[in-house]
Amino acid sequence: MPKGKDITHSLLIVSASDQFNEIVRRSLGGSVLTEWKKNGAMARKSVLERYYDLIVINGPLPDENGLDLCYDFSSQCSASILFVVPRERYEDNLEKLSGRGIMVLGKPFPKGRVDKAIRYLLAVQARFREMERKVNSLEERLEELRIVSRAKIHLVEKEHMTEEEAHHYIEKTAMDMGVKKRRIAEKILDDGPMKKEK
Repeated sequence: MPKGKDITHSLLIVSASDQFNEIVRRSLGGSVLTEWKKNGAMARKSVLERYYDLIVINGPLPDENGLDLCYDFSSQCSASILFVVPRERYEDNLEKLSGRGIMVLGKPFPKGRVDKAIRYLLAVQARFREMERKVNSLEERLEELRIVSRAKIHLVEKEHMTEEEAHHYIEKTAMDMGVKKRRIAEKILDDGPMKKEK
């Protein structure tokens, strides 16, 4: 994994194999916080308690084969999921899980394959998080526009301002007070009729 990146990812490894855990550990860099769970029950509890960017499941597990765990996690959280299965179960699991966006890897695998899969899935998560930030920012801006529009309508109807006067009043008051227009608009809506600006 590249070092020196600011992004910190959280990774859950579900595996009872110390050998597999060592392979994964070697492929990770300092920008990844990792937890290890030995079975499905422990992993389920962990996912309920915290957020993970990536979940790697090394099937079969001591208490289940791992397929139901993949189904559960894909519907419960937004983490990328890598399911590592014995070669003879690869095709069957790939068919069942690829439609859910779960990456399936057959073992034994060539050296470096897990590292590449983890890098790829963490890159997907980084892009997902960036898109989430953009969507949240757009939603906040839209909500602000809605509230400011409602405040303008209030000023037009109750204070008999023109739309231009209402717009100017909200903008100037926000600038004078050093706050966002949304805050002024919320105050107008909460406090009822205001005295018209002279």
